Amino acid sequence: MAQSADLTAVSCVVIANPAAGTITASILDDLMDRCGRHGPTRLLRTHRKGDGTLLARAVLAEPDDGTLRVVISVGGDGTTREVVEGVVGGGHASTRHALFIVPAGTGNSNYRAHWGETDWRTALDTALSAPQDSLRRLDVARFVERDRLVVLGAGAGLTADVLNLAPQSMKGRDRLRAGLELAALRFVPYPGRVTVDGVVLHEGPTVFANAGGGRYRAWQYLILPHSGLDDGLLDVCVVGAAVPVAGVPALLRSGAHLSEPGVRYTRGRQVVIERTDGEPLCFEHDGELVADAGAKVTLEVVPAALPALCTPQPDDDRFAAPGAGPLARSAAGDA
Repeated sequence: MAQSADLTAVSCVVIANPAAGTITASILDDLMDRCGRHGPTRLLRTHRKGDGTLLARAVLAEPDDGTLRVVISVGGDGTTREVVEGVVGGGHASTRHALFIVPAGTGNSNYRAHWGETDWRTALDTALSAPQDSLRRLDVARFVERDRLVVLGAGAGLTADVLNLAPQSMKGRDRLRAGLELAALRFVPYPGRVTVDGVVLHEGPTVFANAGGGRYRAWQYLILPHSGLDDGLLDVCVVGAAVPVAGVPALLRSGAHLSEPGVRYTRGRQVVIERTDGEPLCFEHDGELVADAGAKVTLEVVPAALPALCTPQPDDDRFAAPGAGPLARSAAGDA
């Protein structure tokens, strides 16, 4: 069994997606220079879908050199999901590896979950200077029907339809904002049911159902305000048809949707999201639509599976107080 790494010595492996939306040669040069100040550093590039997972797996299979090997994902949320799939492997947290994210994609919500709105350069310098202060074991989830890892979160309904309508001519967060606003204008609630740890949380017309660990999606939408990264649970939010769909984007910017009638919010270890008419769900996870998801998806938490260098404090303290907000509410037939 491998020994725990010496947290006073680090080495870095950068896994970069050259196709990511905001990645540039100057960003990579700056990143490599900053990493090189702390220990040996090398750069690996992805070339096709799935490379992030393969490269991360290869890094974890390398001999132990006695350092904490920091695997740095440079790209968007899709690149991060691939790298995490390789880091987590069989579900057992490594004692000598840790993830760090450099945001270079469209939404970059994984980075915000880890470091809030701190500039990535400041975050990286902080993490590599004293990794023992920011090393945490984070939860992930498993999409059971596809046996796929879910890192940030998953959603069905309106929050997935965003990806169908996001204008290809736009870039970054503006693209996702426009997609949500367009989707909200046309979306028709679907007949759905959400079950958490065997208890029906919601059944009836559904605007969206989201589950995961990250508080924000698309960087700017506070969908799961009470969520923690390492509490061993998945937060779940369901918006029913009592909430006017056109008003949902504005509510999500501040987390105000939790005060609306017909909204249910709780936590659990297993979440089942269904369409009760048998039609396929419009479903995404980690910012990627899942084709032919079927009428039912199951998410199960994998506690403390991901070693990562990240801030121990959320970036929005309004929701950090114990007991804040309407947690653990459940109801059936709350159309």
